[in-house]
Amino acid sequence: MKARHISVPPDPGWQDYSYIAQVKDMMRQARNLLKFIPLTTKEDPKQKKDALDVIKDIDKAENEILHRFV
Repeated sequence: MKARHISVPPDPGWQDYSYIAQVKDMMRQARNLLKFIPLTTKEDPKQKKDALDVIKDIDKAENEILHRFV
């Protein structure tokens, strides 16, 4: 996952806000790519379930990456 490779700022402060924004934006883009798959009628149920599972994984990864800021 690309978000895990964004360099973490060494010092707290304004750099942290930039880092958080980069991670959140990357995760938002990933969610946007997948969010309509479960809503379509042409996809089979397994693909829909897989898309929902990946979206859950994205949410989990976002929490793990940003946990040090919470």
